[in-house]
Amino acid sequence: MSRRDYGHVINYTATGTGGVGKYLLVKFGASDGTVTLATAATDAIIGASTDIASDENARCDVARSGCAPVIYGGNVTRGDWLTAGTGGKAVATTADGANVIGRAEVSGVANDIGSVFITPGKISTPA
Repeated sequence: MSRRDYGHVINYTATGTGGVGKYLLVKFGASDGTVTLATAATDAIIGASTDIASDENARCDVARSGCAPVIYGGNVTRGDWLTAGTGGKAVATTADGANVIGRAEVSGVANDIGSVFITPGKISTPA
């Protein structure tokens, strides 16, 4: 997937030890204009880092819409809802209340570079 395939991309400052690697899920950082890795289903995921890794306090491009490549953190089947897992990798979830970045476009396994159609939200099972 080339850079031109991303939807809307916004530039932030990467925070957190080690910064933000490429193709990982991110959330807002502690200050305006910053992002850090999203690492749990409780994180409010805003997008995926692009094809350029960013050191701590360096600029970081984040895909906020469209299809974006992401590194899978486990088995994923196309159509699965994806949330944040260890190290910012995208993992499949059906958990009630989980924050999601969108649905997987392709199937894959841990450490594959897959694709997500970005539609941030939260899984809510009707009562």
